[in-house]
Amino acid sequence: MPKAYWIANVTVTDPENYAGYQDLAPAAFAAHGARFLARGEAETLEGRNWQRRVVIEFDSLEAARACYDSAEYRAARARRAGACEADIAIIEGLG
Repeated sequence: MPKAYWIANVTVTDPENYAGYQDLAPAAFAAHGARFLARGEAETLEGRNWQRRVVIEFDSLEAARACYDSAEYRAARARRAGACEADIAIIEGLG
């Protein structure tokens, strides 16, 4: 079964409220076996210049979706509402 990757592009607009997301999200990722492969500032060569980018590996597409849909992550998303702009995609790996 191929791995899956969660790719997030984020610009924080309200750091104080975004901290609530950062308090809750790690539990959701840990519960679904997520492994952070890259996180932080990135050089934008084309397209929108996001403040930070994140790449997270999961054992499967199902595990990545389950994390996003979990009660833990829904609670984290609710805490970041209005505190950032984000694009998040889940992509299946090749192997």
